Amino acid sequence: SLDMEGALTARDRVGIQDFVLLDETTEAAFLSNLKKRFSKDLIYTYIGTLLVSVNPYKELDIYSQKQMDLYMGVNFFELPPHIYALADNAYHTMLTEFNNHFILISGESGAGKTEASKKILQYYAVSCPSTTLLNTVRDKMLMSNPVLEAFGNAKTLKNDNSSRFGKYMDIQFDSQGDAVGGHVLNYLLEKSRVVHQNHGERNFHIFYQLVEGGEDDLLHQLGLERDCQHYNYLTQGECAIVSSINDKNDWKTVKNALQVIDIDEINTNHLFGIVASVLHLGNIQFAADSKGQALLNNNAELRWVSNLLGVDAHSLQEGLTYRKIEAKKDQVLSPFTIDHAIYARDALAKAIYGHTFTWLVNRINESMENKDSSRKTVIGLLDIYGFEVFYVNSFEQFCINYCNEKLQQLFIQLTLKAEQEEYEAEDIEWEPVQFFNNKIICDLVEEKHRGIISILDEECLRPGDATDLTFLERLEDKMGNHPHFVTHKLADKMTRKTLERGDFRLLHYAGEVTYCVVGFLDKNNDLLYRNIKDLMCQSKNAIVKECFFTMDLDSRRRPETVATQFKSSLLKLTEILMAKEAWYIRCLKSNESKQSGHFDEALIRHQVKYLGLMEHLRVRRAGFAYRRKYEVFLKRYKPLCPATWPHWRGLPADGVEVLVQHLGYLPNEYKMGRTKIFIRHPRTLYATEDAYERCKHELATRLQAKYKGYKAKGEFRKQKEAATKIETCWRGVQARKERERRAWAVKVIKQFIKGYMTRGQAKTTDNSEYLAFVRQNYLNRLKENLPKTVLDKTTWLSPPPVLVETSEILRKLHYRLMVRKYVRGITPQKKAEVTHTSNTLYTFPQYIFYFEQSFLYHLKSLGEQDINMRVLQMIRNEHIKYSVPIIKYHRNGFKPSPRQLILTQTAAYVIEEVKIKQRVLYTSLKGISVSNLTDNMIVFHITCEDPKQKGDLVMQCDHLFEFLTKLSVIANKQNVIKVVQGSIKIEIQAGKESAVDFSTGPEPMVYKAKNGHLMVSTIKRTFH
Repeated sequence: SLDMEGALTARDRVGIQDFVLLDETTEAAFLSNLKKRFSKDLIYTYIGTLLVSVNPYKELDIYSQKQMDLYMGVNFFELPPHIYALADNAYHTMLTEFNNHFILISGESGAGKTEASKKILQYYAVSCPSTTLLNTVRDKMLMSNPVLEAFGNAKTLKNDNSSRFGKYMDIQFDSQGDAVGGHVLNYLLEKSRVVHQNHGERNFHIFYQLVEGGEDDLLHQLGLERDCQHYNYLTQGECAIVSSINDKNDWKTVKNALQVIDIDEINTNHLFGIVASVLHLGNIQFAADSKGQALLNNNAELRWVSNLLGVDAHSLQEGLTYRKIEAKKDQVLSPFTIDHAIYARDALAKAIYGHTFTWLVNRINESMENKDSSRKTVIGLLDIYGFEVFYVNSFEQFCINYCNEKLQQLFIQLTLKAEQEEYEAEDIEWEPVQFFNNKIICDLVEEKHRGIISILDEECLRPGDATDLTFLERLEDKMGNHPHFVTHKLADKMTRKTLERGDFRLLHYAGEVTYCVVGFLDKNNDLLYRNIKDLMCQSKNAIVKECFFTMDLDSRRRPETVATQFKSSLLKLTEILMAKEAWYIRCLKSNESKQSGHFDEALIRHQVKYLGLMEHLRVRRAGFAYRRKYEVFLKRYKPLCPATWPHWRGLPADGVEVLVQHLGYLPNEYKMGRTKIFIRHPRTLYATEDAYERCKHELATRLQAKYKGYKAKGEFRKQKEAATKIETCWRGVQARKERERRAWAVKVIKQFIKGYMTRGQAKTTDNSEYLAFVRQNYLNRLKENLPKTVLDKTTWLSPPPVLVETSEILRKLHYRLMVRKYVRGITPQKKAEVTHTSNTLYTFPQYIFYFEQSFLYHLKSLGEQDINMRVLQMIRNEHIKYSVPIIKYHRNGFKPSPRQLILTQTAAYVIEEVKIKQRVLYTSLKGISVSNLTDNMIVFHITCEDPKQKGDLVMQCDHLFEFLTKLSVIANKQNVIKVVQGSIKIEIQAGKESAVDFSTGPEPMVYKAKNGHLMVSTIKRTFH
């Protein structure tokens, strides 16, 4: 049980040793306490029995033999938090209760999980009873670590010794507490690392250890050079040599460890031969023949692989360049492309390495196996990958994060279960705890026939062209509405910007992770072509032969996919863990740059969130955070109550009840169990502790409180009586005002009704106010709804009978005012245009519909500056009124010529550049003819008495209406203008006639017809 005094004393040290004692369970308070302790190199803190560990990135002197001795057999909370305290309490609880336990070590890469696992193993190796046999078992457990790390760990961007597999190790103890055996389960080795590493990362340690540390004779036997740059599988990350890793020293440790775990020299040589064969495989290069099929060029590397694996070189070459297809009883070899050959090469490398790792784990288990059949208890160590979010997340991150989802689910279930059991033992009612149940996310991944893994498997197994993108489409179809799943296609506009088309995003309990589907199918299938499997079964390398023979070659069934295997192994792990008592270590990285003493608050906050630490604290604090035996509680706090001081004569439970009642505990702050008092909030306990410290001053404080209460009650009573009197007077005043207001309202309403009834009569005292109201109301409405333009004749408000005459006067005044404003706003130019337009309308009222808009607003005449100076001097005395360009048609032959037509006060002049070609006096102008079509033709009919005198003038003017308007005004010839249909007769000279004929056609034309007439054709459009 919790040593409360020790925990309470922690308040006076650096920070709080147990987060459960925090007065505020906020994230800010949590981080502040963590930071305060970290700054003093106190890297361990409790949440109840959960241990939070922050990686200091430096050596601390807290793991010595002296420290181990200090924590042996000591109550959990008696000493400052330490990993040894947790290991020791798990061990002693196991011995006392003779049941199984496990320690779950979690955290992200680089947080110190592997180191924590080592520290626990070291502690058990030192603290458990010692015999020669037991020492051998301990040595094997301890030395299994370097071997598993060499083959299963690698440098990543976040951690120089990152475990790329999950590990669960059972340590078996007999009834005396002696460590007598062990067993390791491994989960999901990251085999893809064998053939590909991201920039800044390395392959598994063993490759570099062999190349850098291997003896010269060994390297010669394996065909290797002492240069990592020589091997394709070691150089992709461009960081083969790392200053923080001593591969030579590690090589020696691994060789020694292999001997300790009983791997003999022959198997050791086979093991190193396999490692070397993988490196040679990576150097095999393919070329393409004329048909694009893969050819093997580098026969030297192929021969080394053949020798090291003990297989036929020709068969190996065939297996890497051809696929064996079975058709009924026949076998057909189908050649590979280069891409397929590379895939087959990499698949073989991954398969060999993966199976070898499994073989190694099995050999470690054989060496640690306890042959005694008597009952054992175990403590399991689960060192498994933490939640991973990289820039690009692939199939491995998907599996790892699914594993974390399952463990989070288990974590919450076990925590709640442990709490519930204690409540039931003490007969305290269990209160449901609100927490995020991530079952919805687990189901999203693992549900049969509907989960992501099932859909991935279906896509891997179905016939046809299944690709990563078709898998993504299937996901979108199946779970498009799931709240924790989104893709580029399903996302809203803002989210879509953060997703590529080949991505899907899962909202895990720890936050959002975006996965790229590229490679999902290949990694899930993890297929190795059958002819290569058959070849590996014939290997003379004992390890390879054993590994591949365990695969059921005779079965024609397709092997289980990687995701399904991982899902099954997780379910089995969950079953194993559910049958054990749980202890937890949560490892945190203090910063990304591995600097000692640097506390990155944002990074820590993120880890606290996804490790569920706040959630665990809430569960731990959701019911009653503290439990204490009645005897202990009463012994400490009895001075605080006169009834219990100095001695309590009854049962401890009754004394505690009297004490807490006296201390003022609220009913919801505590509960009385069978043997313990349960206290809900730490602040309640702190208040009690503070009261204990202030005990000698408590009486004076109580007296003061009582007296102040008495005085306050008297004062309150007086104030209440005064307030009642004031309220009574105020209500009377308000009631009288209300009565007066209502009387006035009745009078006004009566008067209004009378006025309405007599509204048609002459003005009287009864209706005068009503009529005034009607007038005012109408005028107000009229003010808001006055017509806005002179042309608006319809929107004037209809007046009531009493205002008909007034309304008409106002209407006229308003329209006159708008007209006046409009007239005042007209400019001289605008006025000239309007005058000209009105003249045209007057002259040609029936044709105005056909006027161009531009004519109505812009005059087209030529200015004096456009007339030749000589012509201007000759006719200036006649006052030039108007000039316009025309096309004149000669009387003989109707030849067109451009001319100017100038209108003066007395005559019209036809001008050719500087010559006056013809002068037509207005007095001799007997008629003007135009056609009813849009051809712009004009004929001046001129009085022709002398045969030598020129006849009628035929011309074409683009500004017809403007010209005729000007002419009619200047020469006063409005009555002689005629609109003719079909033909205009013209007099060429005295006694000689011709005609201008008009017609319509597809395009305008003017030409001399065969009959000698002038033919004018225009597009059909007539004046009516």
